[in-house]
Amino acid sequence: MAMTASSRAPQGAGSQESERSPFARLTELLAPYQPAKPLITLSLGEPQHPVPAFVGPVIAKHIADFGRYPTAKGIEPFRRAAAAWLSTRFKLPRAIDPETELLVLNGSREGLFFAALTAARYVGERKGRPAILIPNPFYPAYAAGARAAGCEAIYLPTTLANGFLPDLDALDDATLARTVAIYIASPANPQGAVATPGYFGRLKQLADRFGFMILSDECYSEIYTKKAPGSMLECAGPDFTNAVAFQSLSKRSNLPGMRVGFAAGDRKFLGMFHELRNVAAPQVPVPLQHVAVAAYSDEAHVEENRRLYRIKFDLADQILGNRYGYVRPAGGFCVWLDVSERGGDEATAVKLYKDAGVRVVPGSYLARQQADGSNPGAGYIRLALVADSETTAEALHRLVEILD
Repeated sequence: MAMTASSRAPQGAGSQESERSPFARLTELLAPYQPAKPLITLSLGEPQHPVPAFVGPVIAKHIADFGRYPTAKGIEPFRRAAAAWLSTRFKLPRAIDPETELLVLNGSREGLFFAALTAARYVGERKGRPAILIPNPFYPAYAAGARAAGCEAIYLPTTLANGFLPDLDALDDATLARTVAIYIASPANPQGAVATPGYFGRLKQLADRFGFMILSDECYSEIYTKKAPGSMLECAGPDFTNAVAFQSLSKRSNLPGMRVGFAAGDRKFLGMFHELRNVAAPQVPVPLQHVAVAAYSDEAHVEENRRLYRIKFDLADQILGNRYGYVRPAGGFCVWLDVSERGGDEATAVKLYKDAGVRVVPGSYLARQQADGSNPGAGYIRLALVADSETTAEALHRLVEILD
């Protein structure tokens, strides 16, 4: 069935509740209870592996640069290092121009937010109310960006039936004709699904035909256990028209608190994006950009990072088996478990917290209710395997003990 304007979330109190932070909602859900065992937190996707050894010395070397305002564009060494990494990591149609096709970000989140505002202006007049398409479940910054841009958010359910990616063939021409941007996450958060080159190619065809932007969130691209995920930029043509990829060091390099990432792709879009960020967005301290230069020039710490995640997914394979619909994800570090037959996602989150001392996120908190009343995240819980392997194994054993 075609995806139309009616696929937006219904308005009202329920919609307002779903716009709140899923973590704030989780805190309120669990507030009446106390964990029966020492708490293990699997709710927050905050990497816990060691910070790379080069971080401290690089900051110390460039400490004086904290005394000057950073430029919005990013220092030249950062842009060259990030562009070189992209060309090495992905099979791009051509090398990214670090001067015009790449901008530093204060973490990918603010970039994803401000990109919606830019897209609404860049794409221009649409045939009807401007819309932004969002996978459902989704990263909250997407919906916040659509709202701030004054666009209608249209939620595309990502379910087991469609491989946990938006069904592009379900989109009708009328909706696409008023679309200013689509957010796509690969690997997906929370399910870990990875888009194929064919999927990216189909998305590019639609963007070119209807003139909208593809905002590709690729911050989990370096966390995988088998095949390395691709990038939207690989399928975006020689000029990367209508496509921008967003990257971050948070997951790749275990630096979530450093807040450094970048956007790369369509130079015309990035020119307007730069103008907006230059007056409205937080800038990235120069010493931290030098740390990023070192990070993008080194793969040893990234491979060690992947090795540690592989160990934990091996444990999940052994402990969870085929329970709760568990499937080892193609990318990312989250586990997406079906608990619909165990009381649902909220009840399960409470039970695991209260009886097992394990904190997880109800899947419905990561999604919006569709027009038909369904919530694609309902009945699932998300676990982030960010703790050390011993803690992760303990949490998974507790989970099985309580839910079986």
